[in-house]
Amino acid sequence: MKITETGLDGLYLIEPSVYKDKRGYFFEAWNHETFLKHGLDMEFLQDNQSLSSTNVLRGLHFQVPPFEQGKLVRVISGSVLDVVVDLRKSQPTFGKHFKCVLDTHKKNMLWIPPGFAHGFLTLESNTVFFYKCSQVYSKDYDRVILWNDPELDIDWGINDPIVSEKDKNAPGFSQFASPF
Repeated sequence: MKITETGLDGLYLIEPSVYKDKRGYFFEAWNHETFLKHGLDMEFLQDNQSLSSTNVLRGLHFQVPPFEQGKLVRVISGSVLDVVVDLRKSQPTFGKHFKCVLDTHKKNMLWIPPGFAHGFLTLESNTVFFYKCSQVYSKDYDRVILWNDPELDIDWGINDPIVSEKDKNAPGFSQFASPF
């Protein structure tokens, strides 16, 4: 398993070792000992999975303390443009974003620590997105930032994605007072 820093402190791109043969493939998606060797000590309390058609955009979502979540995200089927925004005021990368394509062929993953907003755009129909969360969902601590806020300058590669009402009416980045 290859674990690579992304340039945003604590955010890691993960590429598992995939073993293929005539039967198909096998890979470890999560191994506590392997992550510990890279200084990533985490416990997961909830798994989530979504199915989306092409051009669905979900995000930018996060939870605030005391229910902040770290997420290990990956695509089971299809592909997404995955985007995270650093919400940690103490970091020089506050307000900066990182994006990458996660897909079923590479089987790559992203570890998103607490203090980041997360969103993704599906690039294929019937995309299945899976994430392990370090904290349970709490509606009272759930927050969202506008996915296309000009201040964040995220190029999603699309002008009119399919977006929920919650995400469409989200406040902008400058309206958010970060507790991180």
